[in-house]
Amino acid sequence: MNDVIIIGGSFAGLAAALQLGRARRHVIVLDTGRPRNRFADRSHGLLGHDHKPPLYILDEARQQLARYPTVRLVTARADSVSGTIDDFRVVTDDNECLMARRLILSYGVVDQMPDVSGFAESWGSSIVPCPYCDGFEVADRHWGLVWSGPQSMNQVRLFHDWTDRLTVFADGHDIAPDIRADMAHRHVSVADGRIVGIARHGGHKSTVKLDTAPDVAVDILFAHPRTKPSASLHESLGLDTLKTPTGIALKVDERRETSMPGIYAAGDLANPAMASVTTAICQGATAGISAQQSMLV
Repeated sequence: MNDVIIIGGSFAGLAAALQLGRARRHVIVLDTGRPRNRFADRSHGLLGHDHKPPLYILDEARQQLARYPTVRLVTARADSVSGTIDDFRVVTDDNECLMARRLILSYGVVDQMPDVSGFAESWGSSIVPCPYCDGFEVADRHWGLVWSGPQSMNQVRLFHDWTDRLTVFADGHDIAPDIRADMAHRHVSVADGRIVGIARHGGHKSTVKLDTAPDVAVDILFAHPRTKPSASLHESLGLDTLKTPTGIALKVDERRETSMPGIYAAGDLANPAMASVTTAICQGATAGISAQQSMLV
């Protein structure tokens, strides 16, 4: 019987494994090797690893975990989960059955790309979601923002810490007159019409093609497509979720425990506020420590 099975071995999952390994708990980490930020050239804002490729950081983390004999990293997908606290059962895609007292779910989310020519190919390079991750490198340049709803106004206000040149692409949304007036007061341009294509020009630069207006060139484009969990294990377990502007997130308490005792969640799967490597690591460490302390006798 393992102490903990961690499903998802990106930043949150490996951070949890590190804490548990240092506590000499027996841990298995299941991972498919497809982290959400694999499309990004660099990861920013992570203390000690700023401006490094995210896959490089993950590889270094796996090497560091090798010194903990109770941690086992397995390249596999969890196909099913069942059981209750102190008696969880996980079956992998190669039909291996694993048992554990606790579970940590950190399998993340998948960004759902819109059906726009060039969008998916530009994701992570010229189209990005987070100014904290990529804003510094393109500060004081012409930014674009794809409007996704009233919550986008928060981004408009936020972006002014990096640039005074911003174009909002309505992309078919009906933006209320008072919001348009607020943006005009902030000297923010609004481009109406639907986005029909993205032409990338290298680096962060791209041209946004519109159906009823001239093309607009920007130095970087921010967008927040809808997301969905990268697996459905939480559904089979009946875990409580929260609705967010872009999808759903698992509901957790301050210890990162879900609605089912003994199951914890961390990373983008359970983070409705802001996705970043830093917060994923913090939440993963919290989940690992909480799982370990819940097993004390």
